[in-house]
Amino acid sequence: MEALLPIIVQAVTGIIGGEAVGAVVKQAAMSHGVKILSGIIGGIGGGALLSGLGGDAGALGGLLGDAVGGVAGGGILTAIVGAAMGAMKKT
Repeated sequence: MEALLPIIVQAVTGIIGGEAVGAVVKQAAMSHGVKILSGIIGGIGGGALLSGLGGDAGALGGLLGDAVGGVAGGGILTAIVGAAMGAMKKT
């Protein structure tokens, strides 16, 4: 369970970041499922990247680092997916 908790935190905060970006960027018109999926994937990736760069000794170690990385990763990936879907819609 101890190894699973950071992944859960990253996934949940990734969803939050993805939904926030999806609400702000309305022109992409993504479905709710796409926002959730890109938020989860981006959250886990962003959390893993941040924990890999910072380690556990930094100020963003532990669950706080997982949460920050999850929100950032989920938001960034959702924005990228939204931009790609918006570009595909225009052509």
